[in-house]
Amino acid sequence: MEKLVPLTKIILTLATAVWSLTLQTPSALAVLCVVELLILLMARRLFNSLKAIFLLVVFAVMLGLIEYAGGGTPVECYVSAFRMLALTIIFIYLLGTVRLQDLTATMVQQLNVPYEYAFMFTAGLRFIPDFLEENRMVTEAQACRGMVVKGSFIQKCRRYMNIVRPLMLRSLERSETMALSLELRGFGGKGRTFVDSVALHGSDYLVVILTCAATAAVFYARIKYGI
Repeated sequence: MEKLVPLTKIILTLATAVWSLTLQTPSALAVLCVVELLILLMARRLFNSLKAIFLLVVFAVMLGLIEYAGGGTPVECYVSAFRMLALTIIFIYLLGTVRLQDLTATMVQQLNVPYEYAFMFTAGLRFIPDFLEENRMVTEAQACRGMVVKGSFIQKCRRYMNIVRPLMLRSLERSETMALSLELRGFGGKGRTFVDSVALHGSDYLVVILTCAATAAVFYARIKYGI
């Protein structure tokens, strides 16, 4: 599962999202969540993602409790919780096993997305962990200087500006550096090529066929048995 090309993983992720929206019973959605965990295990990403999965489980429980507090039945609460898990766990597999440069190549070569838009999408994904790390570093630096984010909501907002301002300045500096690097490397030029091949292989075709068959089976089970 780890060596599949990005297009196959994208198809599998989208198909799994369709399955989670199609299935309507807690047991079927729970089985789908187990299948996604098995996919993570086969891709050797399960144990590295336990913290993220735990946070998703906590969020799913909260979503179920909110549904129950709003007057939902226990079955509806289970469906909401399991559906949220089924929609999100598979993205751990996609983002954890696909290199961003391969994702860009797939979007450009196989999905015919203009390179500028594909690059902006993957660059945004690349900046998310960097931005979170910058936020952690700035927060710790300000805490070492004696800043405490306590008090009323207005006071917290004012004190948090001491984190936002340096964070935004560092982000702007990083953006300027990236823009200069792209300009020096001839970004936007014609005749762009990619180092690695993202063409489908035999195992990719097999997974795509099985995914299509599983999608047809899910629709059939939903219509025939109301699963």
